[in-house]
Amino acid sequence: MQRPVQVVVVIVAVLLAGATAVLYQRNEKTTADLNETRAAEVAARSNYTEAFNAIAEIQDSLSAITIRNGDIRLRSQGLQAEQKLSEPGRREALESIALLNASIQRTKDKISSLEKNVKASGVKIAGLQHMVANLKQSVSEREAEVGRLNEQVGTLQTQVTGLQTTVEQDQQTIASKDQTIEEKRKESATILYIVGTKKELTASGVAVAKGGVLGLGKTLQPSGNFNESLFTSLDTDQQTIVTAPSAKVKVLSPQPLSSYTLVVQGNQTELHILDPKEFRKVKHLVIVTA
Repeated sequence: MQRPVQVVVVIVAVLLAGATAVLYQRNEKTTADLNETRAAEVAARSNYTEAFNAIAEIQDSLSAITIRNGDIRLRSQGLQAEQKLSEPGRREALESIALLNASIQRTKDKISSLEKNVKASGVKIAGLQHMVANLKQSVSEREAEVGRLNEQVGTLQTQVTGLQTTVEQDQQTIASKDQTIEEKRKESATILYIVGTKKELTASGVAVAKGGVLGLGKTLQPSGNFNESLFTSLDTDQQTIVTAPSAKVKVLSPQPLSSYTLVVQGNQTELHILDPKEFRKVKHLVIVTA
């Protein structure tokens, strides 16, 4: 009777030992699983925090990318403002756009790095993915705006070039008109004069002796048939004095007497033009010296 009891006790002990071993193994596995879960949770939280910080940094970068026409002086304000967009202004605008492009590229690199890190960490959160998608959309919008600015710079530069061409053409036209006006003014204001003795003037055909009886009492008069290469030009708007190398002179040509006066200065005489407009009605001035 005692032996069967011992056998039962041994069997029960063996069963208890087996159950204990099974329970121990299960407990060890449960503990390991719990530790792994906790580690995964900590890693997930860390990855999420890193991703969130990266998103915040990218958003700050996007906020710093301000694209306003005024920042790169692209607003048209008439010809004067357009002309200011010459090479220095154009370079400044293009440098501003280049800085915007560089900032956008850095932001794109950050988003690409964020996506890789999120993918590698296995973090799959709809909200996080949505934020990344929004960041990409914002970057695309910035790129489109910068592209429009580039086009605007090109358009304004074309307009400036056209305006400069128009201005140059207008300036040439004005210069041509000014030259024509000056030529007409000079032509109107210029007379031709000659100073010489009776012998010199008659020999050159500028003056002739007329009138008198039997060769006596003839007076010297302009011939009216002038060789203008013998005369000197005088712009009466610029110069109003003609000098004759003699204290005794006579004006043979019919300039109005009120338009000039003769002033003796030592051994020479100066003809002072008092009224240039009246004086130059007669284009040839002939002065004879004694």
